[in-house]
Amino acid sequence: MNLERYLFLGEEVSAARRNGRPLVALESTIISHGMPYPENVKTALAVEDIVRARGAVPATIAILGGKIVAGLSPAEIDELGKTGQSAAKVSRRDIPAALAGKKPGATTVAGTMIAAQLAGIEVFATGGIGGAHRGAQHTFDISADLSELARTSVAVVCAGAKAILDIGLTLEILETLGVPVISYRADDFPAFYTRSSGFKTGCRLDSPIEIARLLRCKWDAGLAGGVVIANPVPAEFEADPAMIEKAISLALGEADKLGVTGKRITPYLLEKIAHATGGKSLETNIALIKANASLAAEIACGLGA
Repeated sequence: MNLERYLFLGEEVSAARRNGRPLVALESTIISHGMPYPENVKTALAVEDIVRARGAVPATIAILGGKIVAGLSPAEIDELGKTGQSAAKVSRRDIPAALAGKKPGATTVAGTMIAAQLAGIEVFATGGIGGAHRGAQHTFDISADLSELARTSVAVVCAGAKAILDIGLTLEILETLGVPVISYRADDFPAFYTRSSGFKTGCRLDSPIEIARLLRCKWDAGLAGGVVIANPVPAEFEADPAMIEKAISLALGEADKLGVTGKRITPYLLEKIAHATGGKSLETNIALIKANASLAAEIACGLGA
């Protein structure tokens, strides 16, 4: 890849690279497709400040003007927030079209992982990873995030897989792909809005330094690919599991009736769930993203220690 032609590092990110400071990648679909304006922009800027407060440098990633941009400016974040779902949702397969078309593209987990690796960033904070959708054994609707985790050496700090998914099947696929899954200070794998999905991960670590050590051992041993670091939402912001499951079931039923599929399904469901929970899910979403950014920054600092 011609990096000078297709990759642009923001000023703060470029300075961090020169000075050897720890970096944390942040995705942009959460800005364009995950929340309404202006909460999306307010949250994105707050998350960047949390990363800085923990001693690392944030790199919010998107595709703008035919380039992969690692380190959006506040003005670019605001513009992307206003663009909202009109921005392309960019995963691995969509990157060539987004670059060639020179139109705004918000990167998914997979897209952000690719960009982060190109920019030399090892740790990435997001809300929740994609995975196998409910009924995937019939539809084969499985997020490209999972295959990206198997091939791209970036650690992903998340609140588990999105609750709208089949979490058990998602974990089975990650195991098959050889992707380590770590639960942070917990035994269970979280379910995004709630602290437990009822599934175990088999690997619990209780400090950012322990996680950083595992990451370094994996990559130094030549074992390419990512790692899922599952960080349960803070207890005080956990949503009621019964309320969330009821909202998901209703939203899935409506989506099926309307034929909502593919890239449209996740933002559609999140919007419906937010409405059904009276905004509680959005509050939880914001809290878990902030918590993930804080942990990701501590891990990034640990990798550089």
